[in-house]
Amino acid sequence: MAIQPIRLFGDPVLVTPASVVIDFDKELRQLVADLTETMQAAPGAGLAAPQIGVPLRVFVWDINDELGHLINPSLDLGSEMQEGEEGCLSFPNLVYETPRAFKVVAKGFNMHGEPVIIEGTELLARCLQHETDHLDGVLFIDRMTSQQRKIAMKEIRESEWFGLASANGQLPNIKISPHSTFGLGL
Repeated sequence: MAIQPIRLFGDPVLVTPASVVIDFDKELRQLVADLTETMQAAPGAGLAAPQIGVPLRVFVWDINDELGHLINPSLDLGSEMQEGEEGCLSFPNLVYETPRAFKVVAKGFNMHGEPVIIEGTELLARCLQHETDHLDGVLFIDRMTSQQRKIAMKEIRESEWFGLASANGQLPNIKISPHSTFGLGL
């Protein structure tokens, strides 16, 4: 296992839809292990493969001390909505109110190619939606109203990390807010 560099906002891989996983092999299991180790080191609540530069439909999560992963997910969203703070490892130290479905049923596969169904509410539902969005090339700031997004973009442009390459394998040296729901984010 190895901690991988996390791609920051501005990297084209973050807005490009990821490819469907076809081969459930040793390399895929290594990708899941690398994603998990990178997410935990960040620390974050979730991490999608495009966030480490791998354009495949794979993500991991760690919610309430429960680790999981999902490959080639599809989501069925509940009609009830929730508001709440959301962050992202690709947007260090920034957190914004983001609307999400309160309940989600996620269908996909585990790293061995076996079908799985994950049902989640609240934080897990938020994470499943956030990470699936990454696989679709959608960022959490895309879920904001135009006014909220304008404010967020101003903060992003003023951040210490904006425009920095993550080629050295480390997030910029930025103090993480202890008040954020997700630490660095999802």
